[in-house]
This record gives sequence, C-alpha cells and structure tokens, in this order.
Amino acid sequence: MTMSSDDRETGATFMPKYDANGLLAAIAIDAASRDVLMLAYMDAEAVTATLDTGFAHFHSRSRGRLWKKGESSGHVLRVIEVRVDCDQDALVLICERAGPACHTGATSCFYRRIEGGGLVPAG
Repeated sequence: MTMSSDDRETGATFMPKYDANGLLAAIAIDAASRDVLMLAYMDAEAVTATLDTGFAHFHSRSRGRLWKKGESSGHVLRVIEVRVDCDQDALVLICERAGPACHTGATSCFYRRIEGGGLVPAG
C-alpha cells in the first residue's frame, strides 16, 4: 500500500516512518505527573511487542536486540496510551512506572540541566 504524506499526516492509518536504521524515537512520560522519563528507540518488533503486551519495549542499539524496559530491574513501564507525531516518525508513550526509569536509579533520565557550562541537578 502506498501512502501519501497527506495520508500519513492526517489519516487514521498507523504507518510508522522508520529511519534508515529501521528506528523511530520514543519518549516515555509519566501518566500522572507528565514528567519526561526517558528517550529510547523502537524498531517494528519493539512497537509490536509494546502494543501487544502493554509494556514498553525498545530496540537496544548497544546490544542490537529487543529489550523490555525493566526486564532485569523490574522497573517496567506499563503503557497507558501511545501517541504518534504528525509524520509518524516519533512516539510518546504515556506510562505508569514501577520504580525509577533511569538505569542510574533516578526517577527520570533527565535529572540534570545545563547551567553555566556545566551540569547541575534539575529541580
């Protein structure tokens, strides 16, 4: 099926637009606070697994494989809603989290801000 950019941008068909590496960006946000939790990448397998299970799955670029967020830590992200941007090359996952989202133990991967040329804790 050929899809025009107009169909992709305003239509009702989900047709993800993956980059040259077969990936699209996925931003996970907290359903209650709306805080940004993390940014990761999804391939078609991760999108399908997420939609099928209701838990966030991503493509690990470093490991070159599918991974379920929290598969070893238990800090899973239960996906409440998936939103797609206008040209379908990025997703927002609205999630309920079971523990910290960041591998460092921080609630969010975005726990620092740039200030004076350095990094300081985000408040």
